Amino acid sequence: MRIFRSRCLAGQRIAAVAGSVGAELEPTFAWIERTVARARSAGAALVVFPECTLGGYPCERAGGGATPSPPALALDGPEIDRLCALAGPTAVCVGFSEDAPGGPFNSAVCVTADGVLGHHRKVHLPPSEAFAYRPGSSFQAFDTPVGRLGMLICYDKVFPESALTLACDGAQIIASMSAWPVSRDAPSRRAARRDVQSHQFDLLDRARAIENQVVWVSANQTGRREGLRFFGQAKIVDPCGRVLARTAGRPATAIARIDISTAIESSRAPFYHLDDRRTEAYGLAVRASEAAAATL
Repeated sequence: MRIFRSRCLAGQRIAAVAGSVGAELEPTFAWIERTVARARSAGAALVVFPECTLGGYPCERAGGGATPSPPALALDGPEIDRLCALAGPTAVCVGFSEDAPGGPFNSAVCVTADGVLGHHRKVHLPPSEAFAYRPGSSFQAFDTPVGRLGMLICYDKVFPESALTLACDGAQIIASMSAWPVSRDAPSRRAARRDVQSHQFDLLDRARAIENQVVWVSANQTGRREGLRFFGQAKIVDPCGRVLARTAGRPATAIARIDISTAIESSRAPFYHLDDRRTEAYGLAVRASEAAAATL
């Protein structure tokens, strides 16, 4: 797997992973271990993997039916314990299918050897996932060795309130984990340049970083599964919307060095977007959304 690095010399390193995963857990754990080890040797203190890394992404088959559901794992089960052991001192974010009352859920964890630091259940489910998952109900940031962090899963990032809620909860870094494919209706062979879904994926990564003035770490799957083609384009974006490092369409890791606190403070010095909001002018729907976010 290739590693793409930024040229910045200050701060700490963050890694965003693009890769292909399947239902079998053993080869996936081996891949996670290799990837984290390589990223750590390159200085990365945070490594973000794609949505549904453990167990693969469930797909509806063309013509009806669905692939077998990924193995549902308990948050306090042996697989997450194993992930913690593999992470060691590095903060590692990984997507998985969660077995829990009311579920299963499309979930993600952030772990180190000390245990689970944060946990998120995908709130916004596209119609193509309704057969497989129940929606989560909240967004919360949490403290990690690299700073305060929040997690989103794929479709979550389409909705501005998702990232805004995390930023209002103090998130400095948002890890966005996806299994985002090229367009189902009109796929382009040159996904990075022409495909509408690829364009939107990239645009949302940069826009959400700018809106909330946070460091944005975007991971995505690669490869093919049941007619879907995942295009990668993992990246790290600074609070001004600049892409510091990115991958292309094949399995690879993007690593960027950034001084997180300085980057955020610099972007917010002239204009602090969160403070400058005028929520009284945004209408009933937005005020209701903010009231709900305040109760999280």
